[in-house]
Amino acid sequence: MTLSNTQRTIDAIWRIESAKLIAGLTRMVRDVGLAEDLAQDALVIALERWPEIGIPDNPGAWLMTTAKRRAIDFMRRTKLRDQKYVEIAQGIDLYTEEDIDGTLDGEIGDDLLRLIFMTCHPVLSQDARVALTLRLLCGLNTDEIARSFLAAESTIAQRIVRAKRTLSAEKVPFEVPVGEELKERLSAVLEVIYLMFNEGYAATSGDHWIRPLLCQEALRLGRVLAEIAPYEQEVHGLVALMEIQSSRFKTRVSSTGEPVLLMDQNRAQWDRLLIRRGLAALERSHKLGRQLGPYSLQAAISACHAQAPTATETDWIRIAALYEALSRVTPSPIVELNRAVAISMAFGPAFGLQIVDELRAEPSLKGYHLLPSIRGDLLVRLGRYEEARTEFERAVSMTQNTREQELLMNRAAECESEASK
Repeated sequence: MTLSNTQRTIDAIWRIESAKLIAGLTRMVRDVGLAEDLAQDALVIALERWPEIGIPDNPGAWLMTTAKRRAIDFMRRTKLRDQKYVEIAQGIDLYTEEDIDGTLDGEIGDDLLRLIFMTCHPVLSQDARVALTLRLLCGLNTDEIARSFLAAESTIAQRIVRAKRTLSAEKVPFEVPVGEELKERLSAVLEVIYLMFNEGYAATSGDHWIRPLLCQEALRLGRVLAEIAPYEQEVHGLVALMEIQSSRFKTRVSSTGEPVLLMDQNRAQWDRLLIRRGLAALERSHKLGRQLGPYSLQAAISACHAQAPTATETDWIRIAALYEALSRVTPSPIVELNRAVAISMAFGPAFGLQIVDELRAEPSLKGYHLLPSIRGDLLVRLGRYEEARTEFERAVSMTQNTREQELLMNRAAECESEASK
């Protein structure tokens, strides 16, 4: 394995393991900022040693063991909480290659949920919670987060640092709250899990369009949350959405890794068990409330796709109506953009294009690559290939995901070919 290949492998491992490392270390040191520093130390050691010794058979175990040793060394050096050190050093065995799998599947999973509730504490602002989530749970770097916020990298870096300091200064407990305190934080926690799933479903950057393990972790956490809060409508709505969306994973990319769009996917390969689970969760959501919330409405939209035997049989009129309802519950330019797509499928591309053109003046969508991408698709359906090519090329410059760039460049080339006929 070459050095560059090793580095790429380490980067992929880090994206998979970092949240588990930070969660486990936070339980140990009770400081999320220190936990992240210790995890980063383990990563630096891996970057130094793995190119020489090779990737361990269980890299997650190696990183956890290294990070825990660094934690114990830190506590010894600073003489911090001597009694706590004794408990950790004597009462908790270091992870080994043999027992790591069982540990990660159990205790660490609970730690991730505790970490989410910790980072969703009301002492943090909404923007701080989102930025910290993308950093700690989704493994995005500061530059990637800054692009998602359409903000300067320095601004995001300061926001994350302040958030970690606030959690430490306020001594926010590392726990899943109960009763009214759980309800107060529930909407923020749902948003965090939703963000995790979305980053896995359509990666912000990198060489892969999807990150299935991140989606699986978000779905697992959603299922756990549904057990903790069984009478909360939107918990079941979010679980339903993730179950149904997850059913398409096998068909979202080709055998060589290229993205496959929804209308081109082989529906016979969609996971029917996940769809049934999603529909059951959606039914539970319906029974718990009169008016569906944003996650339940999105799940209902996904259900329309899941229940259509073929792409041409999709009930686009119902989907457009559901997007209309979603825009009233949570109005946003992105919801309106999705509504435009549904309108175009139900009533023709010209109607959708009218909505999209109005959204071009929306400041928050200035750097959002799906706006020109969707506009390009509508222009193709109207036979305006030269304009569509320009839109696809604009979209290429706005996304950092290499697979999506390739898809958009291919669309642009097809438009150029059609325009020259």
